[in-house]
Amino acid sequence: MSIIVRNDVKVNGFKVGDLAVYPAHGVGRVEKIEKKEISGSMNTFYILKILDNGMTVMVPKETAHQVGMRTVIQRKKVTEVYSVLKSSKSGNGDYQTWNRRYREYSDKIRSGSVLEIAAVLRDLYILKHTKELSFGERKMLDTARALLVKELSIAEKRKEEEVEKGILTIFKRNGRGIIN
Repeated sequence: MSIIVRNDVKVNGFKVGDLAVYPAHGVGRVEKIEKKEISGSMNTFYILKILDNGMTVMVPKETAHQVGMRTVIQRKKVTEVYSVLKSSKSGNGDYQTWNRRYREYSDKIRSGSVLEIAAVLRDLYILKHTKELSFGERKMLDTARALLVKELSIAEKRKEEEVEKGILTIFKRNGRGIIN
């Protein structure tokens, strides 16, 4: 049994049509808010359509905050993201094995924090210019870049291509070359 909640009513901070970030998947639009009976109890779900790939994600309202679902960052937070990208601090250095770094980066991306995602992008990019990345790390670099570019483009109301060029410029200025 499925019941659609009125579209004009916010539920737990989100309403139909709102943009929301779902960790590791990126920015999505709340398509519906539904009540479904599962195992004999009624639960309310956000139905998100992820903008990048069209995937549909069903997030229980009661645990949305716990799993990291959040609004797109506000414009004033964008400066903090760029500060993380510009910093030369790298939390993981060359001393760790690729699989340990991979687990740490995965945890940061799953956290849903835009600042953590920016740190992953920065760290992997710095590392890329000192040693060869594993296949998983290269894929994670692409994931972090895609997640960050999409959210920043929405927050700044700019085209994704412009945001990506801005990020490349930051890395070039810091003597890190070009992301391939």
